[in-house]
Amino acid sequence: MIVLICESRIFVYSNQVEYEILLVDDEPDNIDALERLFRKSYKVHKAISGKEALKILKEQPHIALILTDQRMPEMTGVQLLKKSINSHPFAIRILLTGYTDVDSIVDSINSGEVYRYLNKPWDPVDLKNTIDKAIEKYKLRQELVDKNERLEQALTELQSLDKAKTNFMILINHELKTPLTVITSFLDLLKESSLDDEQKMYVDRIEKSRKRLQQLIDSSLELIAAETGQTKVNKKSISSVKFIEDIKKEYLNLPMSDQRPLAIDAEDIKLKIDDQIIKQITKKLLENAIKFSPEKSEIKIQLLTNNNDILFKISNKGPKMDKNTIQKILKPFSLDEDIMNHTQGLGLGLSTCQALIKAHGSELEIHYSDGWVTVQFFLT
Repeated sequence: MIVLICESRIFVYSNQVEYEILLVDDEPDNIDALERLFRKSYKVHKAISGKEALKILKEQPHIALILTDQRMPEMTGVQLLKKSINSHPFAIRILLTGYTDVDSIVDSINSGEVYRYLNKPWDPVDLKNTIDKAIEKYKLRQELVDKNERLEQALTELQSLDKAKTNFMILINHELKTPLTVITSFLDLLKESSLDDEQKMYVDRIEKSRKRLQQLIDSSLELIAAETGQTKVNKKSISSVKFIEDIKKEYLNLPMSDQRPLAIDAEDIKLKIDDQIIKQITKKLLENAIKFSPEKSEIKIQLLTNNNDILFKISNKGPKMDKNTIQKILKPFSLDEDIMNHTQGLGLGLSTCQALIKAHGSELEIHYSDGWVTVQFFLT
């Protein structure tokens, strides 16, 4: 019996992959016949007993398929195949047996993880086709194993990344917020002191830098909390009318909002949302729309039903953006001088919105058409 174990040792000759197979039979004539049948297609190993086959398996870890006779002295084919599972778990196993053997071994075949059994005397064409199909099965199995290994590696890397992000949060909280608190305290003391005009100018510039640093810390913590699943989502029913009224009030308090009129198209519907998170996202999107739209241009908000979902849109006049640009601005800390100015942002606004809306169960979509930039998401 020949067992072809597909634990591929891969040799490359002229850009072709050669798989190794092991043929086992206690009849030398059978072994020679099988070798002639397969030697042009595969690298063939031969054994005339189960004991010799196990020795070859120990020395050749990349055998892809094992084809073995059932009736052999000292060790049967099924016994050999069962023992081969430990050393070559992914190999394909095929059993050669006589008609009279089938009933006696049928209960043992599963224990040896036998792919197929073939009757003796075999048909050369049928045997060759069976082996070729078995090797294809092995190749697919190996591809699946490789993909699973890559997925496990990717999962490990993601877990490491999440751990790094969490550690970064701890670092910011303890190593950056503490000195920032000290700076803030002394700034407050300085403001209460008697300062000349030059000193006031220095204090004012320090205060502006402190606010920017505070914004960076808060935005980084907000982003990382959302990306690592630490943002708690508490959905509840709220009227769209009430939600939009709150948004309008928020908008009036944003810098430069008086120079860009707000147009609202909203249906009167019930929303099932975490209104704090959605308001947080909306505020950031409106700040972004104001920042990158021409003065006196209109900013639009739309809240509409779309089949069973609710579509929320914010649109503004803005520079043309292609797909690569859109992908770039959704990544944290991505700054492109052709799109945005270093002094205007930290590259966290849209990426934080994306992380927050994903925590809410949706995703940002950005579109550009006829001079309008639209950021939208669905609320289920």
